[in-house]
Amino acid sequence: MIRLLFLALCPLFSAFAAPPNVVVFLADDAGWGDYSHSGNQQIATPNIDSIAKGGVSLDRFYVCPVCAPTRAEFLTGRYHPRGGVRGVSTGQERLDLGEKTLADAFKAAGYATGAFGKWHNGSQWPYHPMARGFDEYFGHTSGHWGEYFDAPLEEDGLMIRTQGYIVDVCTDRALGFIDKHKDKPFVCYVPFTTPHSPWAAPEADWQRFKGKPITQTATQAAQEVADETRCALAMIENQDMNVGRVLSRLKQHGVEDNTIVVYFSDNGPNSNRWTGGMKGKKGSTDEGGVRSVCYIRWPAKLPAGHTVTQISGAIDLLPTLTALASVKRVGDKPLDGRDLTPLLMKQAVEWPERMIFSTWAMNASVRTQTHRLDHAGQLYDMIADPGQTSPINDKEPALASKLTDAVKAWRQDVFGAATLPKAKGDKKKGGNAVDPRPIPVGYREFPITMLPARDGEPRGGVQRSSGAPNCSYFVNWTSKDDRMVWLLDVHTAGKYEVTLDYTCKLPDAGSTIELSFQDVRLNGKVEPGWDPPLYTNQDTLPRPHGESQMKEFRTLKLGKMTLPAGQGPLTLRALDIPGSSVMDVRRVTLTLLP
Repeated sequence: MIRLLFLALCPLFSAFAAPPNVVVFLADDAGWGDYSHSGNQQIATPNIDSIAKGGVSLDRFYVCPVCAPTRAEFLTGRYHPRGGVRGVSTGQERLDLGEKTLADAFKAAGYATGAFGKWHNGSQWPYHPMARGFDEYFGHTSGHWGEYFDAPLEEDGLMIRTQGYIVDVCTDRALGFIDKHKDKPFVCYVPFTTPHSPWAAPEADWQRFKGKPITQTATQAAQEVADETRCALAMIENQDMNVGRVLSRLKQHGVEDNTIVVYFSDNGPNSNRWTGGMKGKKGSTDEGGVRSVCYIRWPAKLPAGHTVTQISGAIDLLPTLTALASVKRVGDKPLDGRDLTPLLMKQAVEWPERMIFSTWAMNASVRTQTHRLDHAGQLYDMIADPGQTSPINDKEPALASKLTDAVKAWRQDVFGAATLPKAKGDKKKGGNAVDPRPIPVGYREFPITMLPARDGEPRGGVQRSSGAPNCSYFVNWTSKDDRMVWLLDVHTAGKYEVTLDYTCKLPDAGSTIELSFQDVRLNGKVEPGWDPPLYTNQDTLPRPHGESQMKEFRTLKLGKMTLPAGQGPLTLRALDIPGSSVMDVRRVTLTLLP
């Protein structure tokens, strides 16, 4: 009788089953071929592989050619141009405020939400992750970060100096978040910083690969730099160790079975290395530039060791995860992604054919289940020719024409009348045009607004410290005609504390500077001199051209200024320069006072 009563009540218990937790790992610049589960015998990734072995592998899973667009598509379920993401720096990486995210949905359903690592979809409130559905945030909101050891990272709006390797440090914070919320549903988003350059791996990881023969080579083998491959694989093995730490913690807390775990990468590999013969790498709209692993594990619900062969992409993760967790989506903009639940569950359903589009740097390609039309209009049979070596336009002209028309219609749909955005900006403005959308400032709920050099415009002789703006600073400030400008939209009129992070050669200390907005001006002196050396402890390999060598910046308290509400340029200039230069500038910070 008791057994019969239990069986009768099982559906009721099921209806009130605890909602699943969600953990999402996102690699930065790891290619499909960077994992032992993909067949790479040069590396061991047992923890990442265990997600696939214990769950579902999406065999043909597509992301964007570069970082910020993929993150936007994952967060929204929509192609990134729809959300205003046009680049990876100078504000072009920002996700429009009208877009709602995966975190918005889970937070509205009562989940605790946290993100720990590289955000890359907007830095200032309300573009900040804590305004996009995450209760907690720790990491760096920009793309490329120039310090991987003892890095300065953001904690709820403030920069703090950490100790240790950046991936280990951010994973520590993710583990603390899981510990704190183990008894209630949570979403823990861990967007790793690696293997994105700079080429910097912990010494123990590097020693396993230093000098190791490269036995599986890149498709363009002559262009492969062996040490870059070795360092990338060392960074991924470190990442695998950190994935293992999180999986172990879930098991320790007894929540492993009821936690959905996802692992994928944001684009193809950032160097020429093994991809199983695919064409292209990061930045390319060919297969190797946009195909990623994607593993989804949920022991309580999903079959182990299952492979989904239908094409899928980052745009599918929001509708899939919300459906799996029975969480109502927030927002009503049309989705581009599909709910993959039937495929994950091995349900016998009719799955309509689809196309998945990729775009970057004015190029666009489209993938069907069997074919790819590349950015030049060349058609490839991806079953017979997965390396895209022999176009077949002459053999299948009707299909080539159909896909060409589909790309044209898609461009019109997501970009409208505008042309595809330029990825590298206006060369006349120093190589990276600043996004025309103003930077919002002054929110009581998040009073700190950091204005990094990345988001400003150098004028006159001022230059960025490198061609890659994300982790750069302003240099070569030598004239009273020089300027640094940030376009602001001051949300709240009021009194703001102003600080600058700077370095200054000791003999050059004492310049008088002026910060102005509309009719308001604040003057101050650049003192004391502060001229630390460039770091020499950051890189395993020489830093790639275009990435800044970093140093320790000092904070200068400039004073307080009362800002009116409204839009306008915030301009930093020098009124008096007693030495040969004024200073190098990492960022200006405005803090709205009570």
